[in-house]
Amino acid sequence: MGRGVRRRRRLHLERRIIPNRVVLPASAIVLLLNIAVHPSHALEWIVAAAASFAFFLAVALINPKGLGMGDVKLAFLIGAGLGWDVVAALILGTFAAAVYAVILVLTRPGASGKTAFALGPFLAGAAVVVLLLAH
Repeated sequence: MGRGVRRRRRLHLERRIIPNRVVLPASAIVLLLNIAVHPSHALEWIVAAAASFAFFLAVALINPKGLGMGDVKLAFLIGAGLGWDVVAALILGTFAAAVYAVILVLTRPGASGKTAFALGPFLAGAAVVVLLLAH
């Protein structure tokens, strides 16, 4: 692995960025494969992906420091993958992040409600849990 690749990965981690080169192709592939495998549910996959994207985009526009565009694109991917179950995954992931935030504020001196942490891992983890439990 080249030094440039390692440097880019380190920057993504330091800035808590979900790389477009991962989430955009994955979103297209997951959506197209779900539609190909379950064509009768095509509307479900498209609406779930678009609605989760739109909801997270609205939140990101209202509070840009609180939610990044990577999280918005990840919500699209989760919607494309889970269909209507995206609602459960996004609620579970957001709740898990809120619990983590409370623990962070209570256990770390100097941490406050303004302390930043990545939401993406909570959303991705919740999506995996919902995927495993829903089917």
